[in-house]
Amino acid sequence: MRAEFRDWLRANLPWEYGTGLPPRFDDPDEEVEFLRDWQRKLHAAGWVAITWPREYGGRGLGPVEHAIVQEELARARTPDPIARGGMQLAAPTIMTFGTDDQKTRWLPRIPPADEIWCQLFSEPGAGSDLASLSTRAEQVAGGWVLNGVKVWTSLAQWADWGTALARSDPDAPKHKGITYFVVDMHAPGVDVQPLRQITDDSEFNQVFLTDVFVPDDSVLGPINEGWRVANTNLAHERGVNPRQLVAHLRLCAELHRLAGDNGAYDDPRLAARLAQAYAEVKIYQLHNWRTLSRLAKGKEPGSEASVTKLYWSEMTKRLHDIAFDVLGPASALWKGAAGNPGDGTWQRSYLFYQAASIFAGSNEIQRNLIGERILGLPREPKSA
Repeated sequence: MRAEFRDWLRANLPWEYGTGLPPRFDDPDEEVEFLRDWQRKLHAAGWVAITWPREYGGRGLGPVEHAIVQEELARARTPDPIARGGMQLAAPTIMTFGTDDQKTRWLPRIPPADEIWCQLFSEPGAGSDLASLSTRAEQVAGGWVLNGVKVWTSLAQWADWGTALARSDPDAPKHKGITYFVVDMHAPGVDVQPLRQITDDSEFNQVFLTDVFVPDDSVLGPINEGWRVANTNLAHERGVNPRQLVAHLRLCAELHRLAGDNGAYDDPRLAARLAQAYAEVKIYQLHNWRTLSRLAKGKEPGSEASVTKLYWSEMTKRLHDIAFDVLGPASALWKGAAGNPGDGTWQRSYLFYQAASIFAGSNEIQRNLIGERILGLPREPKSA
């Protein structure tokens, strides 16, 4: 299967396999259309939704085959799929908790990127402590009305659907009384405001929900049990990520090539750090294989997903710190500057991954989860 897919990529990539890079766009809308077209092409050839049931557009294969495809996509330097919010987050949750009608309604349109999904979880006052969310859901005839503000929502400006958590019972305990909704991002009352990031991109957004109506058939899972539903979502977000693995294997290899080209190995202290970076990326690979083994046995990623997320998010920061030391004076340059290896890709990657310890649940939260759920340590006492 790996050889078959690699041959397909060699014949169908819009750039030269192994040496070329994806095009870079000044217009984000043009980039989104390029990514839609690329995902449609992959889907038409059967290389998207590998593990999904055939009736929803997949091939019915296992997690190992999925990992192989993701590894080859990353090795070919393809960008992340535009429908990744639907593929990686919404779809597994819909498959677990959705009704047959919901599965038939939403799932088939995700693999060909006919519809894009986003995640409306975090709020200005509820990020790592997500259960503190304040978005309210009031039950009305035929559905619910949502009011609140969400933030750090990737791709919301292009999304057709958003998975949202809202408090449906304000009198229930903190982790109770939350319901998981699917919001039509084109519905009246949905206002998306892009946020300019440190990378100069605007992938993130703040989303204002003002009297947004959500029909009853767009509630996913039991009412007031949205926290349990969301944990399926979060486990997949934090768990095995073959693309991140191969991306970092590639980053590490490119970093060592750069060090060889500019003489960085001549500094014994820097050479030792480069060796450490290589070892840490290989350890990350073992973490991924452990989670992949769980999935291959039909198990959910579980709390061990927090170990993987914690490890790689701190590893990538160290890797990029070393990269800047290898770049030396060129580390301060940006896209278009003369004498800048990678034409700004190292600098953008460095800035992007500074947030790795925050997204998908901050590392402080991950340490608590690991201590309590894996190591069996006593829960932190609540302050008076």
